[in-house]
Amino acid sequence: MEITLTVNGRSHTLDVPDNALLVDILREQLELTGTHVGCDTSQCGACAVHMNGDSVKSCTILAGQADGANITTIEGIGTTDELHPMQAAFRENHALQCGFCTPGMIMSAIDLVAKNDDMTEDEVRAGLEGNICRCTGYHNIVKAVMAAQANG
Repeated sequence: MEITLTVNGRSHTLDVPDNALLVDILREQLELTGTHVGCDTSQCGACAVHMNGDSVKSCTILAGQADGANITTIEGIGTTDELHPMQAAFRENHALQCGFCTPGMIMSAIDLVAKNDDMTEDEVRAGLEGNICRCTGYHNIVKAVMAAQANG
């Protein structure tokens, strides 16, 4: 099937198999490997991207479902010279270790902060419960999200 989608501001028309997942199209056809595949069961959140402004797990979206959508990946939110505020907050608060979950965690956190005002630490934890980090214990991730929210 042929689909057209906008990824990080660039339009792409692609031929994709009917059963292709969005995460695979992003990684394999568009070579945007910042979106990770961690669990293959939609539990870890490493594959989170924004689709039409909402955080979604791209391993649960068929590429055909994304036809006409506006997709933003981790590669589309900041640059090496000018980090997105959430990326900067993660760096400043030591909210990453191995980095595998970080792209999905950041994409989910950006959406969480955009949709919620003045969250408590418990609300941040609940809001990120669909993302798994096997390294950090979450304390610094929550600190980073709180800092990004405060700098809003």
